[in-house]
Amino acid sequence: MKFSNIILFTMIAMGLGSCSVAKKKVDEQHVNHLDTGLLGKKWQLIEVNGQSVAQQINGRVPYLQMEEKNYSANAGCNGIGGELTVSKNGKIKFSQGMSTMMACPDMSIERALSKALLSADNYAINNGILSLNKAKMTLLAKFKLIETEKQDISGTWELDYISGSRIAFDGLYPNRKPTMTFNLTDEKVNGNSSCNNYSATFKTEGNTISFGPIMSTKMACEGNGEATFFSTLEKVNTYSISENTLTFIMGDIAIMRFQRK
Repeated sequence: MKFSNIILFTMIAMGLGSCSVAKKKVDEQHVNHLDTGLLGKKWQLIEVNGQSVAQQINGRVPYLQMEEKNYSANAGCNGIGGELTVSKNGKIKFSQGMSTMMACPDMSIERALSKALLSADNYAINNGILSLNKAKMTLLAKFKLIETEKQDISGTWELDYISGSRIAFDGLYPNRKPTMTFNLTDEKVNGNSSCNNYSATFKTEGNTISFGPIMSTKMACEGNGEATFFSTLEKVNTYSISENTLTFIMGDIAIMRFQRK
């Protein structure tokens, strides 16, 4: 092979390599743009299927929150969530995951939001308003950005919902509901499991949370309430606070809910 041909092939290879690097940088910039404009934020539902949505439903603000690979939402009753895929040109896909199964007085907006999320295939953000659409022709839902507030987990909280048990909540805790009191300075939590007093360490970073080994008194307890409380607490990895409600989440599913005392 002539020396001039070797040089030509080398230049072509270098050019292709440069194109690959440039494409990677563009993709990275696109991901960063998505992170800044869409992901890691909390959006309040203000309209679904052309219908205005009240600021609160069943006493809760309806919202949608999206992270890199999953989403969580609540329309005033059950926590819903699943996998999320966001790609170029405003493409988006919500996959249905598990949800809590509570019955609430008004569930019409929850049903409409769930259907809208699963139907959406693209999004747009204009002047702080997020729109979810289908085929860019049908507007399914609108959200406004919720200004981020510091999630203050300090103080005492009382459990009012827990998932995973076939026994009704009042049957698990007929006499006393579990409580948690967080001390941010010492990174310690203590409370009552509905039977025994307990304590543990905890760590938070952003909205993630983890608990150290739980130490408790050793009174004999009736029923499965305490065991359900401790075993569920071990599964928690993130949390969310809305007004006076603290929700513990496993992956993208709300598994425990507390009210501030």
